[in-house]
Amino acid sequence: MDAIQTEKVYVAVGNDAQDGFKTLNWALKKWNYHPISIVILHVTHSTPMDCVNTPFGKLPARSVSEEKLQILRKDEQEKINKLLSKYVAFCGKVPAEILEVEKSDEPMQKRVIDLIFGLGITKLVMGFSFMKPSMKSKGAISGLFYVHQHKPSFCELFIICGGKQIFLSGKNDEKIMEDDQGVMVARIRDKITFKDWLDKWFHDKTNDSLDKSESLSSSNLESPVNRNLWEFYLQEIENYYQELLSSKLEKGNCGLDNDESQIGPNEPHVTEQNNYNLSGAEKIEILKSKLNEAQKTILLKRKEAKDSKERHAKAEWAICLCNSRAEEVEGRIREEVSAKEELRKEWEAEREQIEEMRMEVEERRRRLSSLKEVQSELSNRLQIWTLTKTRAETQLERAVGERREMLREIEELRRQRDVLNRRIEFCKQKDAIGMAARLADTCCTFREYTAEEVRLATDNFSDRLRLKSGGDWSNVYRGRFNHSTVAIKMLPSFSLQDFQSKVRVLGDIRHPHLIAMVGFCSEPKCIVLEYMRNGSLTDMLFSRRKNRALRWHDRIRIASEVCSGLGFLNAAEPRPVIHCHLTPHKVLLDRNLVAKITCIGLHDCSDEQCNVESDLRAVGVLLMHLLTGRNWAGLMEEVMTVDMGREALGSVLDEMAGQWPADLAKELAGLAFRCMSTKSKPNSELSIAKVLEELNEIRRKGDEIVGREGRKAIIGGFIDREGSSDVPSVFLCPILQEVMKNPHLAADGFSYELEAIDHWLQSGRDTSPMTNLRLKHTFLTPNHTLRSLIQDWQTNKSPKLTH
Repeated sequence: MDAIQTEKVYVAVGNDAQDGFKTLNWALKKWNYHPISIVILHVTHSTPMDCVNTPFGKLPARSVSEEKLQILRKDEQEKINKLLSKYVAFCGKVPAEILEVEKSDEPMQKRVIDLIFGLGITKLVMGFSFMKPSMKSKGAISGLFYVHQHKPSFCELFIICGGKQIFLSGKNDEKIMEDDQGVMVARIRDKITFKDWLDKWFHDKTNDSLDKSESLSSSNLESPVNRNLWEFYLQEIENYYQELLSSKLEKGNCGLDNDESQIGPNEPHVTEQNNYNLSGAEKIEILKSKLNEAQKTILLKRKEAKDSKERHAKAEWAICLCNSRAEEVEGRIREEVSAKEELRKEWEAEREQIEEMRMEVEERRRRLSSLKEVQSELSNRLQIWTLTKTRAETQLERAVGERREMLREIEELRRQRDVLNRRIEFCKQKDAIGMAARLADTCCTFREYTAEEVRLATDNFSDRLRLKSGGDWSNVYRGRFNHSTVAIKMLPSFSLQDFQSKVRVLGDIRHPHLIAMVGFCSEPKCIVLEYMRNGSLTDMLFSRRKNRALRWHDRIRIASEVCSGLGFLNAAEPRPVIHCHLTPHKVLLDRNLVAKITCIGLHDCSDEQCNVESDLRAVGVLLMHLLTGRNWAGLMEEVMTVDMGREALGSVLDEMAGQWPADLAKELAGLAFRCMSTKSKPNSELSIAKVLEELNEIRRKGDEIVGREGRKAIIGGFIDREGSSDVPSVFLCPILQEVMKNPHLAADGFSYELEAIDHWLQSGRDTSPMTNLRLKHTFLTPNHTLRSLIQDWQTNKSPKLTH
């Protein structure tokens, strides 16, 4: 099926938006059911270069500065462009384009005829405002008649005025415009010059029959000499008359209406029939009177022109004065705007302060409400505890009797505990040494993984395997290579050169308390690290769950391990390796809560920011985190001083860590304060190695305290109510890190929760969760003795028993 041919309809519009839209609307309705495309012809009647359009009308260009003149002309062009855009948008779904008609010295009606022949226009819809901006001008009507008379036969011309089609007709020297109802819109007569009028007087053939002797002056006018002189005077009279006529037309142009088009420009044409009967002398007299009137009118016009020139000069002076005044007003406006902006900023600051105060009041109200709820809950608990006191006393008497029976087993359990503790320490050291050995073996043999292997390991970077840190999603994924769980850290922002440099640095670093790199992938850029099951120190430290809380002695050990890894980095040769961004978020914990530092060398810092002192201050901040369980910023003003007392120190210690030994807590706080004050008070004697020595000493004292309290808890039956949250480590499942309900003994000699160890073995593992050595068998034996101790501890952990 052939494609439907689209016919072009040319629509000529001017700067009059109302007339232009009506013309376009008529064309769209005319060919509503025909496939057409619209070509909008537009001619810009530009303002002369010595004038400029302003909100006050046309003004001389010299009365405006060059900068404002450019702005005004640019604004005028933007208005025209917006009008053309509206014309195109008005066409809707009908294809439309703009064709600019260049303005030239040639009359517009001739320019239109040239466009019709040049473009082969077959259908032309011409708006009345296209020929001239003012629709009341006779020049526009004459131009339309000219186009109508001289257009080729292949072109259909439709003239639109006020949204209606206008039809043109004419006879002799009279031209008439009628609408589609036959109502006359306008009528004009052809312009007859003064010279033509005189020629009609003196050269009319009808006068040949007159008596040759009627007038001597007539014969004199026919002589060659007088004819030349007559032609000269006639031309001068014609010039005067045209000047007078143009001045009159300009003065009355604004008041002309359709009546103007119905009256010819020359009154002699109206009365010429009466003048045919006059003699030559009378005609000369009439001519002289006309000349006198013309001279008087010219003198009057010259006087008016002079007055107009004076008024023009005064107007220019007034414009200059207004411009200077406008500049002053603009300056004051700018000052007012700047002052208003300052007041707005002050108001916004005050509003923010009020909002902060309101939020603070709301927060305090919530705290007060929560305190009241806690008080009510404590009152209810006190009543319950009072009621259960009698039951506790009865149970106490029964426990005393059971205690005698249990004493026989105490010594055996103590011996087993010592053996288990030694085995745990041995296994931890062996695990750490084995891991260090394995990492040392792979120091220079870490492999490069392909992109396909990385995608398979992460299940195509599934969000299910994406790790969270502090409650937010990170760029680290959990994956598996060769049945081993690893962490895959994405580094998309690194350039290839920086990435290769970081890989070389991380590949050369091996330490028990530093995260080791297993491999890398160049595209996508990522590094493969060993997987830490317990996440970051931030997750453990700020967790409000008791089963994930770090005890105070574990916190001291973690601080010592972090300081050990950091000391290894700072002691590197030939240049120390500075971590620069050590935070709890950068410290990870494995399944045995062994601390390891991550993100080594993955941050770009200046030499002024990264130095040994910055890592030393970071250690101090980390110690404050471990002591308080929250951000230490803001606590310095409260109680964090070297000479703080026991009560002040105890008010900021983290309760989730258990009952801190006051001496150790104060010693640890003092060490933290010294580390953080290296920036304000440089101390050349303080170093990471020195801090590590002091931490190891604090750790040794803490281990002694834990050992003494453990013996008291088992032998003496002493359970401190204040420290009831300190669960003995032998009661915790090594896998779940929770108090065991049904402990079972495995082949490695450790007791586990039955559900946890059973799941461990059913998942295909045949190694020990503690020692990572192969189990001799998979049989599990119930540990009734440990279960009885756990049940007794759970029964008696609320009251405070001392024997």
